[in-house]
Amino acid sequence: MPLAGFTVGVTAARRVDEQTALLARCGARVLPGAALRIVPVADDARLRAATERCVEAPPSVVVATTGIGFRGWVEAAEGWGLGADLLSALGSARLLARGPKARGAVRAAGLPDTWSPESESSAELLAHLLSAPLAGVRVAVQLHGRSLPEFTAVLRSAGAEVVEVPVYRWCPPADTAALAALVDAVCARELDAVTFTSAPAAAGLLARATEQGCRRELLAALRGPVLAACVGPVTHAPLAEVDVPAVLARRARLGALVRELCERLPGRYPSLPVAGRTLQLRGHAAAVDGVPRPLSPGGKALLRVLLARPGEVVAREELATALAPRRSPSADAHAVEQAVARLRSALGAPELVQTVIKRGYRLPLEGA
Repeated sequence: MPLAGFTVGVTAARRVDEQTALLARCGARVLPGAALRIVPVADDARLRAATERCVEAPPSVVVATTGIGFRGWVEAAEGWGLGADLLSALGSARLLARGPKARGAVRAAGLPDTWSPESESSAELLAHLLSAPLAGVRVAVQLHGRSLPEFTAVLRSAGAEVVEVPVYRWCPPADTAALAALVDAVCARELDAVTFTSAPAAAGLLARATEQGCRRELLAALRGPVLAACVGPVTHAPLAEVDVPAVLARRARLGALVRELCERLPGRYPSLPVAGRTLQLRGHAAAVDGVPRPLSPGGKALLRVLLARPGEVVAREELATALAPRRSPSADAHAVEQAVARLRSALGAPELVQTVIKRGYRLPLEGA
């Protein structure tokens, strides 16, 4: 299991159970903390007004941005007794979908096939729209959680009449405690990675860190040991704006995101030849010859210091500081001996941590 020994935070509000199961099957521990909440607006007057506008004056072009949003629009219209009229109005339009999920929702509604950008990006979708004259063209744009001024303003400047269709909106999560715990875990560097499947989730995590007064610590962790993994460049945008790097799924799919983590996360931790075995620190565990061995916080702290200088002798005083930075190192010689003994037991291979009499301990790196 490529993620055995790692802990991954999940910020998604939708399909969180599916994502958790995928990560767990790869061996990861998962800490969920939804950074947003999706609120349907089936009773929203704005959605009904936009629907009635499309029925009364059918658009020439319809842009479906998300599968859940397009399905929600059709379902809301059916609830008002306007479902058949809406589908009839949309059936005569040129249909565009930002990605395969939106395309699938359009097909499921019985509407003609759509055009989709290969990149699944709004930018390519907008460029496609602008490739033809838009003066006087009525364009219905299904929104996805927020307004899209950078998209609709360009259409209007090109002369199009734009009907914005607000199907759902993003709100703060109902369970703020779970998100607060996730933020704390990132800041404490207790997570190895955090996944993002929407831009609002990335923005929501940053906003929550600001509210908790630890935005600087969160950014430092995400720029360092905690890997951000995003389903695509649109999702990464709020993090990119604050100089947080991320690995991106090769395709904007949940499975592709998990596969990317499986490939990239283990590679951040070197695997070293020590005493005839391979040794790798993996989050809350060590991998000995590829087999995960759970570690206590103290064992992880010791091993991290030893792995920082493989083959070199690390003094007991330095190891004592790693175990308890605020205590007197001179009083902790016995504590270090006990912690090393527990570490050897946890690794299942005592020879991996070698005692150097009167000096300290070392990892006997082969070739050193």
